Amino acid sequence: MKNRVLAAETSAEVGKNITVAGWVHSRRDHGGLIFIDLRDHTGLVQLVINPEQAEAFHLAESLRDEFVIRASGVVTERGEGLKNPNIASGNVEIVVKNLEILNRAETLPIQPFAEENQAGEDLRFKYRYLDLRRPKMQDMLQKRAEMYQRMHQYMDDRNFIEIQTPILANSSPEGARDFLIPSRLQEGEFYALPQAPQQFKQLLMVGGVPRYYQLAACFRDEDPRADRLYGEFYQLDLEMSFVEDGEEVRQEVEPLMRQLATDFAGKKLLDLSGLVVGDGSPIPRIAYRDAMEMYGSDKPDLRFGMELIELTNVFADTEFGVFKNAECIKAICVKNGTSLSRKQIDQFTDIAKSEGAGGLAYITYQDGEAKSPIAKFLSEAELTAIKQKTGAVDGDAVFFGADTRPVVNAVLGRLRNEFAAHFNLKDPSVVALAWIIDFPFYEWDDHGKKLDFGHNPFGMPKGGIEALESATTDADKLAIVADQFDMVMNGYEICSGGVRNHNPAVLYKVFDLLGFSESYVEEKFGAMLNAFKYGAPPHAGCAFGVDRILMELINETNVRETLAFPKNGSGVDVMMDSPSTVDPAQLRELGL
Repeated sequence: MKNRVLAAETSAEVGKNITVAGWVHSRRDHGGLIFIDLRDHTGLVQLVINPEQAEAFHLAESLRDEFVIRASGVVTERGEGLKNPNIASGNVEIVVKNLEILNRAETLPIQPFAEENQAGEDLRFKYRYLDLRRPKMQDMLQKRAEMYQRMHQYMDDRNFIEIQTPILANSSPEGARDFLIPSRLQEGEFYALPQAPQQFKQLLMVGGVPRYYQLAACFRDEDPRADRLYGEFYQLDLEMSFVEDGEEVRQEVEPLMRQLATDFAGKKLLDLSGLVVGDGSPIPRIAYRDAMEMYGSDKPDLRFGMELIELTNVFADTEFGVFKNAECIKAICVKNGTSLSRKQIDQFTDIAKSEGAGGLAYITYQDGEAKSPIAKFLSEAELTAIKQKTGAVDGDAVFFGADTRPVVNAVLGRLRNEFAAHFNLKDPSVVALAWIIDFPFYEWDDHGKKLDFGHNPFGMPKGGIEALESATTDADKLAIVADQFDMVMNGYEICSGGVRNHNPAVLYKVFDLLGFSESYVEEKFGAMLNAFKYGAPPHAGCAFGVDRILMELINETNVRETLAFPKNGSGVDVMMDSPSTVDPAQLRELGL
């Protein structure tokens, strides 16, 4: 007889002979009867072994936790007072006739089911095959599979064609370091693992594919974070032919994200007003510059307010030295901010300093008064304007940022997030989605010394070639807007996309404005350039970060917990001991 899944089927089998298999979760000897809690991926069922079944009873006496066994017997309803409402099969038990040990187990190096004594990340990842036995991990694997299934179904229903693109590819400036693979047959040359299928999917559009998608593995040598995997990650990648406006792509994929948030994750979907939106309601669009000014971030968490409030004009004639010489002055109003202790304010001050602030000025409102170390330096008109513009009332605290505009936005944007975490404003039952649109095509690099691409070089600037040709200064270049967009979910970027550049002249020009020659473009993107010369349709698309989406929808705080076999926070696979050294003979064969 076939094995039954324990929790799912056993309760419906009262009076029947069945065979079950799984792991020994626990064993209890009650002087004459032995009870075994048997576990599989669906849960637990209780086995009862009677001394009358001598062979089975003898085997049962030798069982230890995590032994793998098979048992056959009769499903019996438990007596009154003996039922266990905490498990799905708690109304029944199996009276065992035959018992078989399929495999023994040594004492486990980690205890997957002792949540209070859970091992550290490295130890769990070293023994990940044991860690995966945890119900939480089993649920994650099932959730990931279900999300993939929903994505496949959605794309198939909309006539997208699933196509796999190469893993061994060419190096491409996507904004991160490539993983390089030396070629044995072409000594001294290298493949690169694709950071994204960007060029290939555009070539598919040239090839006449109307709509493409794949759940693609991508590879980037970036430092890991709580929301970013090291090395490999997965994305729902898609592209559409004969599309010249990013809005068409956004409308095509919005219903999928709404379905995942509500039907899949069972969460409430909010709009900018904080109201629950219906399944057909549009997801808000926010221009990049507006997002930076209002929230201090291009991936704002919209589950709470606490917007940045412009106060520069209020202090146009101030005598307060900290504000007098600042290019920009903004504030955020923190409800119940007076509950913060001096120590906590000092901690938030340290956070502000880590983002470039010199300190953290603030005002608290108590008993109708503005109380602050800086209040005596401000005029009555300034104090009145602050209270009016921020909407502060008794019990609130107003925190200021005064510096260059980018620093102020960065400081208050970070504080906005930290205050929300402190005051538990990030409701885990809520999903707030938004499209961030109209990104700058160019921006200063991390060192602020030269211009670089804002998103990637493959986007189409709004205004086309004319916008590029009229840009003669850095300021002109920084003013160019790309038809590129991101989707954000609860403060995470989960999607990036845009209208693609399908015109060789435009591609040459976008690189030319950064000082790159046509020969450089031809060397790096020769295949795509040549393809564009033979009739490339306008096209657009996007890619969703599958791991990050799942992380947020299942209320996980670390994206590494969304994979079956992740690398640790240092990018090491401690289970398989990777990366590792290789035999010198292998290196010689590769010409290294």
